[in-house]
Amino acid sequence: MSAFFITGTDTEVGKTHVSSLLLKLLAQRGKKAVGFKPLAAGAEEAFGQLVNEDALSLMEAASVHGKYEQINPFCFEPPIAPHIAAQRAGVTISCEALSEKYRELSTLGAEYTLVEGAGGWALPINDTQFLYDWIKQEELPVILVVGMKLGCLNHAFLTEQAIAAAGLNCVGWVANQVDPEMQEYDANLETLKQRLKAPLLAVAPYSEGTPKLQIHSALLDLLGLQHSAKA
Repeated sequence: MSAFFITGTDTEVGKTHVSSLLLKLLAQRGKKAVGFKPLAAGAEEAFGQLVNEDALSLMEAASVHGKYEQINPFCFEPPIAPHIAAQRAGVTISCEALSEKYRELSTLGAEYTLVEGAGGWALPINDTQFLYDWIKQEELPVILVVGMKLGCLNHAFLTEQAIAAAGLNCVGWVANQVDPEMQEYDANLETLKQRLKAPLLAVAPYSEGTPKLQIHSALLDLLGLQHSAKA
């Protein structure tokens, strides 16, 4: 099974949007793919349980389906930092607990697993551990979603440096245009392409209609997909 961790330069930069597009791409190519949202804070009661909108989006986009609690095992109602929400709920999150839920997901038979983080890169999961400690434990390659808006250069460069400092491999990045009125969008994109060490995998242009993903060859290579097929 191929697995990737999807992180972002900040919260609300489109991790779920990009993860869903990648899951749909894999499904279009006939691949068995599942999304995994280990932590989510910000949920509503539905079907007799708490559900998170981002996790539901991943489930809708996936070609492999499981129970909600398999896709999003730690779900909390208030939209606050997950480790604080967990403390308020009397729940303990640890790297060991995340690994146990991750192993359960492998029973679904997916060829690809896209693990979506919460917030930005340095996310605490308890008083001593960060989510990236678990990512390192599972040796997951990292895909960085850059929210294209004012400040994205600083956020992108610092996040890539932090990923490397944690001993992890950023295998590529996706530019997600979250601000349709961003000044000098093309110039900022070019600066990122020149200075980020990881390759540009795709661009998600701003759209109020059907979302699109402009795919680069580096993404097809990373996912082991044929270049001849249309993206």
